[in-house]
Amino acid sequence: MSLATDSYAPPMSKAPAPQRLPKPRLQWGAALKALRRLLADKEDTFQVFEIMRALNGKSSAWGYHRLLETPQGGRIAYERVELEPRLMDDAWLDSLPLGSVGHAYRDFIRSEQLTAQGLAQISQEGAKVVTVAHPYAWFGRRTRDVHDIWHVLSGYHRDGLGEACLVAFSYAQTRGLGWALIAVGGALRGRKARHPYARAIWQGYQRGKAAAWLLGEDYERLLAEPLDAARRRLNITPPTIYDSIPLEARNEAKA
Repeated sequence: MSLATDSYAPPMSKAPAPQRLPKPRLQWGAALKALRRLLADKEDTFQVFEIMRALNGKSSAWGYHRLLETPQGGRIAYERVELEPRLMDDAWLDSLPLGSVGHAYRDFIRSEQLTAQGLAQISQEGAKVVTVAHPYAWFGRRTRDVHDIWHVLSGYHRDGLGEACLVAFSYAQTRGLGWALIAVGGALRGRKARHPYARAIWQGYQRGKAAAWLLGEDYERLLAEPLDAARRRLNITPPTIYDSIPLEARNEAKA
């Protein structure tokens, strides 16, 4: 049979329907309503994601493209590891060295009765876009899944002030306006208190700005690194103002 006269063509397989993300737009009304609910109950994590959906639409795209500009970002983006199932692997977490970031993270989530899966489930309530097969959606999930690792790295606990400080830290790292709104709300709530809540939150922003860009890290490697060494390498300084406030007073500044 001559190839020149062969008219055979293989059957065409149906291409999967493309998945697209909605065009980002700021929804300040929805964000402010969610902020009021969050300030009334810091455990209402759903409101955090409502604020993120309302204001952080452009931050995942910005972060993804910044990731590609980092030395290992191309590989990380190509491999596109989903961190949530990795962080749910108890055997892997238990295998991480004593004193490592991952060891501290394991102790943190178990003492606080948290799971990466639980956080993921809350983020998906009423938001199908979270699970879309798209690079920006993947980067958004990555940002979500490292939140409790950032608690460990930053030294901020889950009390009201610690959460407010961490969202200020996170704004500096992500440029997500939702984080900024929550931080400002927490600072305003504590502005007349006898403890320096607003200064602690502002220091959280300054620490996040001074630190290395944490979303560019290979988290499987980072979790195996000694915690103190990781903080030095990433230029994460001690939270001195937050640490100076008594434990029993830290929930007076809600976030």
